[in-house]
Parts: sequence; C-alpha cells; structure tokens
Amino acid sequence: MTESDSPKYQVLARKYRPETFADLVGQTAMVRTLKNAFAADRIAQAFIMTGIRGTGKTTTARIIAKGMNCIGEDGQGGPTTEPCGKCENCVAIMEGRHVDVMEMDAASRTGVGDIREIIESVHYRAASARYKIYIIDEVHMLSTSAFNALLKTLEEPPEHVKFIFATTEIRKVPVTVLSRCQRFDLRRIEPEDQIGLLRKIATAENAEITDDALALITRAAEGSARDAQSLLDQAISHGAGETTAEQVRAMLGLADRGRVLDLFDMILKGQAADALHELSSQYADGADPMAILRDLAEIAHWVSVIKITPDAAEDPTVSPDERTRGAAMAEALAMRVLTRLWQMLLKALEEVAMAPNAMMAAEMAIIRLTHVADLPSVEELVRKLDKETPPPAGPSGGPRAAPTQSGIQTDARSSTPTPTHSGPSGPSASAGGAALAVANDEALAMYPTFETVVELIRRHRDVKLLVEVETGVRLAAYQPGRIEFVPADNAPHDLAQRLGSRLQAWTGNRWAVTLVNDGGAETIAEVRDAEANELRDKASAHPVVQAVLMQFPKSKITDIRTPKALEAEAGLEALPEVDEEWDPFEDS
Repeated sequence: MTESDSPKYQVLARKYRPETFADLVGQTAMVRTLKNAFAADRIAQAFIMTGIRGTGKTTTARIIAKGMNCIGEDGQGGPTTEPCGKCENCVAIMEGRHVDVMEMDAASRTGVGDIREIIESVHYRAASARYKIYIIDEVHMLSTSAFNALLKTLEEPPEHVKFIFATTEIRKVPVTVLSRCQRFDLRRIEPEDQIGLLRKIATAENAEITDDALALITRAAEGSARDAQSLLDQAISHGAGETTAEQVRAMLGLADRGRVLDLFDMILKGQAADALHELSSQYADGADPMAILRDLAEIAHWVSVIKITPDAAEDPTVSPDERTRGAAMAEALAMRVLTRLWQMLLKALEEVAMAPNAMMAAEMAIIRLTHVADLPSVEELVRKLDKETPPPAGPSGGPRAAPTQSGIQTDARSSTPTPTHSGPSGPSASAGGAALAVANDEALAMYPTFETVVELIRRHRDVKLLVEVETGVRLAAYQPGRIEFVPADNAPHDLAQRLGSRLQAWTGNRWAVTLVNDGGAETIAEVRDAEANELRDKASAHPVVQAVLMQFPKSKITDIRTPKALEAEAGLEALPEVDEEWDPFEDS
C-alpha cells in the first residue's frame, strides 16, 4: 500500500460523529418526538435546533435529512428514523455532497440575495432524492430583511421541500420564524453520559486513559460532546501511552483539585502565609492564577449546594476523596461564610482579569479572603454583647425602660450624637410688628388656623419657606391676618418679614407677623418627630445598644423601624385587591 492509499487521519469529533438517532447521546426527548413523528407520518415542514456548541445540532439535521431521503439497501424504503447508512442518499448526505441536501452557513451568507436563491430554487423538484432539504446553520446571523424574505416560503413551502435550522442564539431568531418551525432544544450532555461516550471512543482507539483524566475532560467540556472529543484527542496525543489525570491537568493548565481544596481549607482557617505559599507553589507548577481562583469559586458553589442538597456530592466527575472532603466542609461551614466567600471570589476574578499582573492580584485576593475568615458573624457578636455586663444606667440611677421591638441600624461614621433641642434658648426678639390692616374679612376667613397657612405655603411650593416655618416657628398666637411666634434657635433672622410679605402676595391682604419672647408651642417638626425621638431615647437606653456603642465608639443610631412601621410599608407595597374584573364591553 502506497502512502497515498493509506487512510488519512480524521479528528475524533468527525470520525465518531453520530450517524443515527440511536447514536445521539443525551437527547432522549428529541429522539422520541422525532421517532413518533416519522412513525405517524407527521413530518413538519421546518425544524429548528438550538443548544450550546457541540451538542449535535448540525449532526441531528443531517440525520433527519438522511431519514427523510433514505431508500434502504433494496432501494424501496420510505422515510425512517433508522436510516440504513448504506444507500446512495445516506452516504452522500453524511459526506455533505448530496445535490438535494443543501447546507448553508448563515454566518457568511446573511443577505437577501442568498435567501432569494433559495426562494427561486424551491419550486424545482428534487433531482434524485425524495425531499429537497435546506440546512441553514447559525440561522440567527441572517439579516432582518433576509428573515422577512424567507417568511412566506417557510410558511407554505412546496411538499417536496423541508427546512432545518440550527442556532446557538435562539433569542436572536424572530418570533415570526419560530412560530413556523418545530423547535428542539438540545440539552447539555450529562457527566455520566459524557464519560461513557469518551470511554467508548478511547476503547475504539486503543487508547489507555484513566477515569480521573476522563472526569477532568468532562468537567472542562461543560456539556459539549465536540469539546470533550477534541480534548480527548489532544489528551491521547499528550499522554503518549497511558494518559493520567496529572497529564490532562497540565494540558489544560488546571490546578490539582486536591491542592485547591487544601488552599480552600487554609483560607477558611485564616492561614495567610500557608495559603500564599500554596498559591505560589501551584503557580510554579504551571497553574494559571485565574484558573485557581475559578476553582476556588467552583468549590465554594459546590459546597454550598451540598449543604442544601447533600445528594449533589455524588458527582461522577469528582473523586471519592473529594466528595468526602466536600461533604465534611458543607457540614462544618455556615452558609453565610460560603456566600461571603463566593461574593469575594467573584470580585477577585474581575480584578485578576483586569490586573496587569494576574499573580499579584490573586495574592491580594487570597490575603483579603484569609483576613475575613475569622470575622465574627452578627449573631456571634450579639451573643457576645449579651454576655457582657451592661454599662451603668445613667445619672438618675434608676433602671431604664427597654424600647419596644424594633430594628436598629448603626452607622460608624461619627460618634458625635445629634443634639436634640427640647425648648427655646430664649434669644431676644423685637416685639414690634406691623399694624394689622384687614381689607377683606371674608378673604382672611379662608385661613382660620395656622395649619391652613402652612398648607398655603405648601401649595405654592416654596420649599425653603416651608422648611423654615416647620422647624423655626413656635406659634404663640394666631388669628386670620395675624401671627405671633417665638423663633427657634435655627430660625433665620428675617423669617417674620419674609413670611408676612409672601402671605400678602399670595392672599392680597396684609398680614401682621410678630415676634414674641415667650408662650411659643413646639414647632411642627418637633411635634412630628416627637415619636421618633422617644423611640431613639428608648433605643439608646437599651443595654444591648449601649454595649454596641461601647464596642464601636464611633457608631450612632441612624434609623429605628418598629414592627408597626414595617407592617405599614408592607401594606403599601402589596398589590391592591381587585374586587372584580373590568369588562370593557360592560355598559357604564
């Protein structure tokens, strides 16, 4: 046999491409539907296959094309889900050279002109096959005009024409096209099925490869059969004999899973020096810092899932020793620790991706992770504060009443308490005022109380004056057209003058606004905030709050939410109940 006569090498992904529905791995639901459709002679006019890369979309399209055009070894067969693979039509279709089965790559032929060729050719019957079949790969790449041009033909094609589309981006396909096709979603290949497929191929190739190595390839393939077969092809060449997990790990640039678990354990124990040494060691062995952090995030996710669903530990791509360690971690670690670790690792992955030196960014991330590992939780902090002796009650010496149940939030930005003014400081004020001149008693009668004056200011949207009146006016006496008040400490010196001029401008009548020295009531703001101040005083007197303030000297109470307030908020956020449906045709 000459060199030209020897069989040429073919990559595994092409050599072991499925040729029948029985060869498809992990697509049971689609295969069952297509078999029933063929058996009942209910073959649709158009199919669309969607799924991630390497799950068999184009391969399935070719198998469907073979099944519809297979004539059997005797030349008398009809449409079938089990094509013979030996007749002229089957062989030509699988080799991609059948004249009546046209494959088009929509990524390179996206325009209306390309679709026009299809529209003009559908009227001619198939040259040698039963059906003329158009397979359009990556159909989502077609332009909007091309999709629109195809709609009519796709909806009512001739009886001898079938369309099969394949896409990885089903959301980019117009709804008008989807509604004219039977859609099949090809699933990711399950790890068990993927490992079985790889073992079958390795056996057929007389290649020796360990189960751990196949598990690593399966995990790296992420459910794609083509990716897994390509990695297996590379691993067989890389191993040059028996391919081990260490060789596959070196080929993929992955860190040893057991060593990553060791690093994960060091981080949780707060052993910063040991964790940095382990990171440097893995980096020296060829592991990529990004891959190490990605593996740490994967372990955090895996352990979290095991904690919720213990059955998740039985992962065929994970070794028995790793399963045991994962289950032990899930039992020992709190969920808040795992979620905090997950969030910090996601942030670290972003930093490593953008950093000029990935290793430096990874080391800083490890340092942060180890330093937060021993931080106490909120529950532990509260329990610690409860056990401590509360501070002295206060100058009065008597016990302070505890506040009602409420949510207390603290802010560590400042230790200076916000002063509360309970009364006037007695600034001297002028007792003179303008003489009252009433031009129209009926007009002034529209403002019988001071609250109506405040509402007038609010209607005119004078926010500055409204705030000054609510916080700076201690009303002493009021009658329509005349206001007497004691100014608060924060009241502007010209408040009386501006208030009188604004009221005169708005009402058309003169108002006498006079400052007095005593007799003023609480301001509107003080009345409004009295309940909040009372809650704040009660909260400040609570032993636990006092213990927190002692532990964190710069903190202060910023907000208090009572159960009643929370219930009111929930009521406002709830959707209103609808008594009955509105009928647009019902007579009003």
